[in-house]
Amino acid sequence: MPAPKAPGARSARNVETQKKKAARAAPRKKTNRSTGNTLAARSRLKKMAGKKAPAKKATKARKIAVKPVAKKRA
Repeated sequence: MPAPKAPGARSARNVETQKKKAARAAPRKKTNRSTGNTLAARSRLKKMAGKKAPAKKATKARKIAVKPVAKKRA
């Protein structure tokens, strides 16, 4: 009786899956945080960027609306 294979051993199907995953992980520049380069990680980053975009725009508009008053010199 042959020894049982470890889960995720290199079957033909697993090799094929790993190749497909490697092809999907597009090269991109290094980030400051360890976010990963997998399809799920990149879609999560895209979602977070979309959520932050309106807030960033609102903050920028608020800064323009409230101009600091210049101090007069004595």
